[in-house]
Amino acid sequence: MTKYASYASDPLASRGRLHNENRDATRGPRDDFQRDRDRIIHSISFRRLRHKTQVFVAPDGDHYRVRLTHSLEVAQIGRTLARALGLNEDLTEALCLAHDIGHPPFGHAGEDALQEALADYGGFDHNAQTIRTLTKLERPYPRWDGLNLTWEMLEGLAKHNGPVKEPTWALGEANEAMELDLESWPSLEAQIAAVADDIAYDNHDIDDGIRAGLLSMDQLLELPFIADQWDEITKRFADVEHEKLIPELIRNQIGLMVNDVLDRTAARVSELDIKSTQDVRQAGRMIGGFSDQMADRERMLKGFMYENLYHHPRQLAAAEEGRIMIVDLVRAYCEDPALMPEGWVSSLPPEEPARIRHIGDFLAGMTDRYARNRHAEIYGEHSGR
Repeated sequence: MTKYASYASDPLASRGRLHNENRDATRGPRDDFQRDRDRIIHSISFRRLRHKTQVFVAPDGDHYRVRLTHSLEVAQIGRTLARALGLNEDLTEALCLAHDIGHPPFGHAGEDALQEALADYGGFDHNAQTIRTLTKLERPYPRWDGLNLTWEMLEGLAKHNGPVKEPTWALGEANEAMELDLESWPSLEAQIAAVADDIAYDNHDIDDGIRAGLLSMDQLLELPFIADQWDEITKRFADVEHEKLIPELIRNQIGLMVNDVLDRTAARVSELDIKSTQDVRQAGRMIGGFSDQMADRERMLKGFMYENLYHHPRQLAAAEEGRIMIVDLVRAYCEDPALMPEGWVSSLPPEEPARIRHIGDFLAGMTDRYARNRHAEIYGEHSGR
């Protein structure tokens, strides 16, 4: 049996679920956090991630990452970190798997379009939409809406990036239903899930960017810490073609980041005399994360990626196409809600802001492919947009 640290989240000490459940022994010997993880994996919204943009909008190649593969990679890194730190692996994995469920189609371009459409009605935020999806829109159970996840799971999703002082309307609704202590720090499992996300997309986006021909090694070597690693790797594999060494660079960079998080997190636990989950939440600062030096490097890497990949002209053109599709679809469904599937039409609230938020829920759940198909149905294959 796994031995957890005293500051790890304990499923036997969970604050529970919104709705009481009668345990059915036929469903297997799982604890509460294992059930949370399994509910995420079996959800419709998790399955949809396979057709949602990570970096490349509706990528033509089969080898590029999408939200689903990214979430799996985050979970792998998260579990590694959690196990080494004595944290609850199941809760960490569940948080990693669920963290991107609220993303709309076309990545941040789709989010920008929905934020604009809902600006007068509280706006749109993918983190809050994740919780809204899991607590309201998923409906696999006969007696309540949502997946009825544990308090620790919802808390971790709500504030994995730290305390929330001004929650959006969607997060505010979830907090009213189940007080999530938004102004305190989250569990170490949630903090580790957040840094695992950073480690995964920082490095795997490099891989995809090079594969797509939008990044080059010459560009990457402008970053001193990347150049140092590349120099060491090319010397160690002097007889190997440089192209074959790029995956080794990615693995090396991930390993350096993971080891840095392990070392620095353990040091902070000791420095702050962290003994319990309550100590974690009352620490007044982030405990799980990079050292100052690695955090500076990570910020530099992010800046490089925005300049050279995320804001590459080809990427911006694809993102704008996706943004316009969402703008068009918002207008179409607002003007004629009957264009939505019958179940969404029959449950459409009669008044604002619930009405436009309902349409926003429908659009946020779309995959890139589904959004493109609906846009073509309404506006034609060659709408000129």
